[in-house]
Amino acid sequence: MSDKYLTRIAGLLRKAETTDNEHEADAYLQAAQRLATLSSVDLAMARAHSTAKEKRAVPAQRTITIGEQGRRGLRTFVQLFLEIGRANSVTCDIARDSTRVYAYGFDNDIDAAEALYSSLVVQMVRASDEYIKSKRYAQETIGRWVRVDGPRPGWRGPSQEWQERPVHATTARVNFQQSFAARIGARLRQARQQAQQQAVEADTSAASGATGVEIVLRAKEVELQDHYKANSTARGSWRGSSANAGYSELASRAGDRAGRTARLGGEQAIGGSRPAING
Repeated sequence: MSDKYLTRIAGLLRKAETTDNEHEADAYLQAAQRLATLSSVDLAMARAHSTAKEKRAVPAQRTITIGEQGRRGLRTFVQLFLEIGRANSVTCDIARDSTRVYAYGFDNDIDAAEALYSSLVVQMVRASDEYIKSKRYAQETIGRWVRVDGPRPGWRGPSQEWQERPVHATTARVNFQQSFAARIGARLRQARQQAQQQAVEADTSAASGATGVEIVLRAKEVELQDHYKANSTARGSWRGSSANAGYSELASRAGDRAGRTARLGGEQAIGGSRPAING
């Protein structure tokens, strides 16, 4: 990513850190993603017009460390990175233990995804910790069949009864972070679509039909797909995160609200990654 875009994105991040207005925070997040998308469009256009003698950017593969093996919450961290990656033309393979993500894409797109993730994952953990400490999730109950001791008249096999229990903190945390990640993904994809539409409307090279930008973006998409197929060694499918104990509607709604108001963090996230989250 060029210094021009790095400087402008860093400025947006500084503003995001200093505002207490939710609407402004949302605007800065949208603006940062649109800027990252426009940077990606500029690179794609430059590549399309480069000659064979010029150094041409090619897709790359990068390993992103999510956390240490055995740490809780790694799957929801991976889900957050996947949501951010999809909004920035980055395809990912995931390690079996969810400790690492193998990102495929152009360097500037992976840079943008890492920058957004390094800030948003900290916010996701902080927001979910605050929600768990509030104990609001305990107002909700989950019903399930539970095995009980002792036979019952007319009942063959193990005895069971339906029990209502308060939502467990682990269930609430997983549901909160799942919804947070999903909402972040929706916001970034909306910003990406707006930026690409802006680039298409500004393209005056096409008299009719598809614009030059649309053609270049489609060519980039095909090139990325070919690169992934040629280099990925993934087998099977990633299961994603789950809360085996049930589902918490309250925690899910709270996570969605937190994802709607998440802001971007410090400018040190641009041009370099922060340490992995080990929570």
